[in-house]
Amino acid sequence: MPDAPPGPAGRYDGLAYNDPPRGGPRRASEGPTAPTAGALLVPLHRDRCLTRGGQPLLPAASPGGRAVLAAADQLVLLSADRSGTAGGTGGEVWGADLSHLPEETAAQLVRGAEPIGVRGLFGTLPGARAGLLARASGLLHWHRTQRYCGTCGAATRSRPDGAYRECTGPGCGKELYPRLEPAVIVLVEAPGPDPACLLARHRGAGPDHYSLVAGFVEVGDSLEGAVRRELAEEAGVTVDHVVYQASQAWPFPAGLMVGFRAVARTRDTAVDHDELLEARWFSRAEVRRRALEGPGLGPADSIGHALLTAWLAE
Repeated sequence: MPDAPPGPAGRYDGLAYNDPPRGGPRRASEGPTAPTAGALLVPLHRDRCLTRGGQPLLPAASPGGRAVLAAADQLVLLSADRSGTAGGTGGEVWGADLSHLPEETAAQLVRGAEPIGVRGLFGTLPGARAGLLARASGLLHWHRTQRYCGTCGAATRSRPDGAYRECTGPGCGKELYPRLEPAVIVLVEAPGPDPACLLARHRGAGPDHYSLVAGFVEVGDSLEGAVRRELAEEAGVTVDHVVYQASQAWPFPAGLMVGFRAVARTRDTAVDHDELLEARWFSRAEVRRRALEGPGLGPADSIGHALLTAWLAE
């Protein structure tokens, strides 16, 4: 039986969007219920940050900040950090949703801001701040899609700090909390002495655009079971030694990516031609060449890129 792949051993420290606010209140009731004068705002319009000169944070007390607060359809408390380290901001930070306004109107509130997706800002911000913006995007998206109770159909209302919503229906009062949609992603190694990993071309991908196999965790799955099921269903690959590597916050809008490595029993593949169009084994030299000469290893902010980079470094 082939050797098990290595565990994480700290090789995935610093994954994008994983740096949470630190030192904030343990419970929503301990934090502010409305922005204070010294707060900072993250104005968003339909999941995009309204930035000026690449700066996504706006002082609440500024003219633009006051206009945003007056117009915002939803506020969420992102950090009430008392240690001065959260998100690289040094204090209280709120997300403000302006999605109900025309984009031009929302941009004018922030004095002609440019809407940029959170991932578009990756690489220009400290890791903790990127995590803060991602959290704002995910939470505000959740609020926009949870306006009504799934139990009785009545309207829901947000807590002042945006931590959850509650049903307004008589006799219901159900509390709704943000939900995650976990997905697994796996780097599969070939059996035998010659290092190779499995990359697949997904439906809709270009002719030479290969990536790791990934899929959502379904009801009744364990995380390791989801890895085995996705590989068997989509690529016709059976694996041993499913070993956890790292997880990554992926609130676009509600994901949690859980990364694994595994070893295939054979090099046989049989793609489903539904989710996957092609799957093949790439040697370490071939993967390194793709990294250096193109088309690359996928988005640099993704855990898939990190899994492949770590494998190349062995």
